[in-house]
Amino acid sequence: MNHPFVIVPSLAAIAIAYTQGNLIADKAMPRVPVLTETFRYSQYALGDAFLAPETRVGRKSAPNQLDWGAKELSATVEDHALDAPVPNSDQLAWENARQAGGGNVSAPDPQARAAKLVMQSVQNRREKRVADLMFNAASYAAGNKVVMTDEFWDDYAGSDPLVQIDDILDGMVMRPNVAIFGRRVASKLQRHPKVCKAIFGNNTDAGKVSLAALASELGLEEILVGDARLNTAKPGQPVTLARVWGNHAAFICRNKEADTQAGVTFGLTAEYGDKVGGVIEDADVGMRGGIRVRAGESVKELITAGDLGYFVQNAIST
Repeated sequence: MNHPFVIVPSLAAIAIAYTQGNLIADKAMPRVPVLTETFRYSQYALGDAFLAPETRVGRKSAPNQLDWGAKELSATVEDHALDAPVPNSDQLAWENARQAGGGNVSAPDPQARAAKLVMQSVQNRREKRVADLMFNAASYAAGNKVVMTDEFWDDYAGSDPLVQIDDILDGMVMRPNVAIFGRRVASKLQRHPKVCKAIFGNNTDAGKVSLAALASELGLEEILVGDARLNTAKPGQPVTLARVWGNHAAFICRNKEADTQAGVTFGLTAEYGDKVGGVIEDADVGMRGGIRVRAGESVKELITAGDLGYFVQNAIST
């Protein structure tokens, strides 16, 4: 059987290893492996995390059994991939230059470069999917979201974000351990006079606190800041960069040990197999033909416990 898509181990390795430093999707919704493309996952009832049945066992009696209220649902991973054309003439020129230079060629292999660029764009798109889920009011339980209309966190005179955030966290059934901020929200919080005074002390209400110090003050394990931008312009039009993560904030319970079968966590990413990288011959690439380098992955982002998150829409005014 003819297989037009040929997995190339070196390109697959690039696809698997490639990560961008400014993307937070994998931390916000950690990847967990699934064995098949269509899989079952557990969506736990709110009370399951707080069960405390009688544990005492009589000398000849059986222990009580837990009766989980989890709902088993079905989902299917989605394939996400892109192609990049590499003319045979480009590849031949690189190989000739490498041979002539004794292997000291600074320019990367055109195929390897294409694989990196493709995987970068695939991951950019994943970042947008995760942001669209995390910063979407529909992902949260009815009482776990608010649209700010005043006391915005960039109103330094009229807001006290530490008190507001503490009230949010204390009011949840399970206190979140991770905060997710759009970049501008994080920057405004880090310079808020009341935040500076609380962390720096000595009536110092100016400066910029570190994210680690802010996380410690709020009792959080980690603060994730969305820095990514996407070019929203149509091909051929001037570049228009837009922030992927808007002026919002989310607080979630993240359980790194959770998977599709056990463990309660706000959200996760089901991943089927490894990321792939390979080539397809294409006679229509340039005059002398070429190949299309393809890289991609099979994943499905899922909100598994909307009760374990809180969404603050429009945390800052601008």
